[in-house]
Amino acid sequence: MSNIDKRNHLDENPFSYRVHKDKTIFLEYYGRQVKILRGKEAEKFLRKVTEAENEKDIQLVMAKITGNFKRGNEREGKDHHTK
Repeated sequence: MSNIDKRNHLDENPFSYRVHKDKTIFLEYYGRQVKILRGKEAEKFLRKVTEAENEKDIQLVMAKITGNFKRGNEREGKDHHTK
């Protein structure tokens, strides 16, 4: 696990998710919706989240599902810029 999140970005808990009543899952990155999961993909996600041992593992599951959040070159939103 330590080699995956070398910069410890997942410690900030940037990802969150909401489950809608029709089992649709909305994944968010710093409060902005980045992905919607439905059907088997949503079921697989919920299974992985319930099997996760801690919050960092849950964050890692969401990071992998959403895509390009692991390379370290992602841009941060204007709320996260430092000059």
